[in-house]
Amino acid sequence: MAKVKAQRGGILQREMDDKVYNSIMNLLEEQTEIMRSKGIKNGPLTMALAKDLTSLQIFEYVKLKDAFFRRTKDDHLRYSIDRVWKTVIADEEEEMKTMGIDPSTLKMKDEESEEQDNMMEVKDTNQANKSVVSLWKEDNDPQVSATETAEPDEKKAKKRSKDGFKHSKRPKVAKDRTPPTLTLSQLGGLDDVVSQLMEVVGMPILHPEIYMATGIEPPRGVLLHGPPGCGKTTIAYALAGELQVPFISISAPSVVSGMSGESEKKVREIFDEAKQLAPCLVFFDEIDAITPKRDGGAQREMERRIVAQLLTSMDELSLDKTDGKPVIIIGATNRPDSLDTALRRAGRFDREICINVPNEHARLKILESMVRNLRISGELDLLSIAKMTPGFVGADLKALVTAAGISAIKRIFTSLSEEDEKKLLLEGVQLQQEENKEDGMELDENPEELLQKSNEQPQFSKLSIIQKFLIKHPTALTPEQLASLCIEHQDFVTALPQIQPSAKREGFATIPDVTWANVGALANVRVELHMAIVQPIKRPEIYEKVGITAPAGVLMWGPPGCGKTLLAKAVANESKANFISVKGPELLNKYVGESERAVRQVFTRARASVPCIIFFDELDALVPKRESSLSEASSRVVNTLLTELDGLNDRRGIFVIGATNRPDMIDPAMLRPGRLDKTLYIELPNAAERLEILKTLIASNGTPLDSSVDLAVVAHDERCRNFSGADLSSLVREAGVIALKKKFFTSISIGDESIEELHIDDDVVVTSDDFEKALDSVKPSVSDRDRLKYERLNQRMGWSQANVVEQDT
Repeated sequence: MAKVKAQRGGILQREMDDKVYNSIMNLLEEQTEIMRSKGIKNGPLTMALAKDLTSLQIFEYVKLKDAFFRRTKDDHLRYSIDRVWKTVIADEEEEMKTMGIDPSTLKMKDEESEEQDNMMEVKDTNQANKSVVSLWKEDNDPQVSATETAEPDEKKAKKRSKDGFKHSKRPKVAKDRTPPTLTLSQLGGLDDVVSQLMEVVGMPILHPEIYMATGIEPPRGVLLHGPPGCGKTTIAYALAGELQVPFISISAPSVVSGMSGESEKKVREIFDEAKQLAPCLVFFDEIDAITPKRDGGAQREMERRIVAQLLTSMDELSLDKTDGKPVIIIGATNRPDSLDTALRRAGRFDREICINVPNEHARLKILESMVRNLRISGELDLLSIAKMTPGFVGADLKALVTAAGISAIKRIFTSLSEEDEKKLLLEGVQLQQEENKEDGMELDENPEELLQKSNEQPQFSKLSIIQKFLIKHPTALTPEQLASLCIEHQDFVTALPQIQPSAKREGFATIPDVTWANVGALANVRVELHMAIVQPIKRPEIYEKVGITAPAGVLMWGPPGCGKTLLAKAVANESKANFISVKGPELLNKYVGESERAVRQVFTRARASVPCIIFFDELDALVPKRESSLSEASSRVVNTLLTELDGLNDRRGIFVIGATNRPDMIDPAMLRPGRLDKTLYIELPNAAERLEILKTLIASNGTPLDSSVDLAVVAHDERCRNFSGADLSSLVREAGVIALKKKFFTSISIGDESIEELHIDDDVVVTSDDFEKALDSVKPSVSDRDRLKYERLNQRMGWSQANVVEQDT
């Protein structure tokens, strides 16, 4: 037994010695790299030697680099280091002897270097640099007297330290805190926000004596929040320019520093400067970057300290501590819910002002302010442009104006380039005719006909409009050429498709491009939707006269393919309201609380884009019945949606449309009055409705029909009995494909080689035979059994069409 233990101990000892040996060699390599980088030599060698190391240095290095030695006893490790170290030194001496180097000479040089290290150090007074700096200061500062240069260097250094003059750093440049030149009168569409800001900020800044006399404490902060691009930063600058007070603009992320305590110091310095400049405004842009909620488990301690410092600094802005001169903090963010709750209480950010997506009237005012300084030709008709830009925020309208200007420049450049090309070409043709006449040849064609032919010829190597213009006009344009440069209404129409609204970039659509012209039949349902959604958005005052203020919710249900989604898009387009399309399952998330947060976020976006229509497609997947077998996560989603529809939150201007083909699976609480209280059954079309749908599809698609086609016969065909709108669209498409096959693929031979002859003809038309073949290949998506099931469900749930208002003939 003792023999086994001894063997095991010997193995462990050899293993430890091997690891120590490798660590010592790694240490020597690192020391050698350092010596080479600094140009230090160890005698004739440029390498570190083991004899120059110390036992403590090796011990600390070994413990740091290998976790195995951290669990080893220090005594065992020291014994191993001593053994291996001696072995490495002996190996080094043998290697140096083989190289012809005497190790004793290296020892002598090391001793000499140690003696030189022990000698007295002479401090460098840096006299030359100091004299140069004194001359520089004397040349740049005329107030420095000749007696000052004669003073000792120590006194000069003290004076410089007192005056704040340092050699290593340049003097700090005073930051510009002058008021901006932008004023509130240059803005548009923000009248409500401006009135609130003048009440909360303007009155205390301009007349603090009122608050001093009455003993009322003025507001200390205002929080501006809203979607990106709605004008939070712009209105803060305009407010400071209107009040003409010092303005301290801080980008919130610039406060954060890598050194501990530096961030809090910056916050204190900002507030100290504000107190000295009072009365003044301090603007924190993107304030959510430095004031997150402190209750998060993964929150960094530095962020908690910044929030605490900001809170205490805002508490010290009372009038008695600022000598009766108010200092008001303005914060801007598009994520107000991420701010710490202590910051949003009274006494800090007293007022929170939401800047929403502008409506049609606000967009008109914004456009009027933006085109005020533009060169305009004719009537711009800004009202029609405002109607064509729903969902656009201020930044989007500014981009639209810029794009319209670029469109106008391209239009003018095109006309100038075309005129220059025409002029040069005519001159060239006339010169060629003169030369031909001199040679006895005459041309029958005149220059205008030659010009027309040259324009008809394809030019594959055309340059862009801007490139052509820059090549032909290298110098500045004359005032006569610039006179035609102006913006027209058509330039805005041309530039509008190029601008993507900010709301659409965030993932939800603004206004669909589907109109009622794309919808066939469904006249009764259209009347119901018109009275429930379109008219309350367009003319809310009429509904308020009869006491109708709460928006209605509509549930459209029926077989698949009957046009439920198409109806919702047409309603949004006609009402010119913002449109948020939510596919039911996309809000569900496997993490606890994320699905409910997604539902709340949808309604938050809708409140910022009033009037807004939220369309929940496949609603049964989002709000199934809350039964015992249902998971807790699904129940929480249903509860969140119910409270958003009819809870404490205001739903004014938010209209909800749901669509499903399984209404029996939806939770009954969703269908009570106040939520989705209006249910519309979208049934399969009859023969007359199928005829109207076919006419609409052919007109919207531009399908060419032969004179032999009778759509009434197709609509009354027995094979179309259970066709939905989607099936009819597939029928028209299939008929068009069959017509193309007959024209394109005339002969196909299959053998060793397959030959395919294409005969492309412009006059491709769809005949009645094409529809006959298409009716044989397209099958209805709803069977007779499914149709009976939907009709029984309609009767059982009491959702018959008795409540549908028939149109007056």
